Amino acid sequence: MPYRNCKIYSDGGHYIAIPSENFSHGKKRSKSPIKEQPHKAEFETAYKNSQALPKKERKDFITEQIKNEFNSSEQAKQYVEQQTERKKTNAIKRRVRLFRKVHLQEWNYFVTFTYSNELHDENTFKKKLMNTLKHLVSRKGWKYIGVWERSPEKQRLHFHGIFYIPEMIGELKAVTDYDTVSHRKQTTYQNTHFLKHFGRNDFKALMPYDIDRSVRYILKYIEKSGERLCYGGKLPTYIKSHILDDDVLCPYGVANKKLLLFDDFTCIDDDGVVMGKASPEVIKNMPKCN
Repeated sequence: MPYRNCKIYSDGGHYIAIPSENFSHGKKRSKSPIKEQPHKAEFETAYKNSQALPKKERKDFITEQIKNEFNSSEQAKQYVEQQTERKKTNAIKRRVRLFRKVHLQEWNYFVTFTYSNELHDENTFKKKLMNTLKHLVSRKGWKYIGVWERSPEKQRLHFHGIFYIPEMIGELKAVTDYDTVSHRKQTTYQNTHFLKHFGRNDFKALMPYDIDRSVRYILKYIEKSGERLCYGGKLPTYIKSHILDDDVLCPYGVANKKLLLFDDFTCIDDDGVVMGKASPEVIKNMPKCN
């Protein structure tokens, strides 16, 4: 077979293969004790505090906060430049990895959970919701990617996420109320189980064209707040497949190390068994990896 053991991902519009010869095959380095980086803790604190400022003011703010850790303001400035660049590079890598995971899955709901003061405080809300979702992942096959967020005015904690829900618990019921932000009536679909055990929630059906927009909304918030994404369920990044010459549209990427595939490329598993032409049903049964 021309291209064996490829890793294949979707960019949302096309499938792209990485041949095995272009993987990184260097020997794994033995793990050495992680050395504490000087000034990193101070930088991280200042970086987090700077996120509420306009972008053009953030570096100056961070430099001012940590300058006493250095022999000169110039050294502090150079350090902030290096660390900010590191942050940008890591953010780009996380964004790329996230979208590859997203485009390899099915998603059918955008969900928001908040809590009733009569049922929870912030701590019990976070703990019980995460535990509930953990059980739904293991028992009902749910998947999700989400983030904790605070409302702009009241700073009330809630959880946003895109979900794959193959089996719903409770019932979805239409609820009409008044939206104080848009100043008009709105109809939302609340789940009776989560309403009983947590409080207000909103389940919005996701169409394929809604998915990228929903993910960008989540990313926008974490980039602003520094919050981490929460994942649930198996969310691989790549399909594993052998690739036939006839399924390659053209070389792709930096130094042509990748292959742009036809949309209906032939999926072939590790044992050389032809699983069929690429489709959601066939891809679901293909081996996967990260």
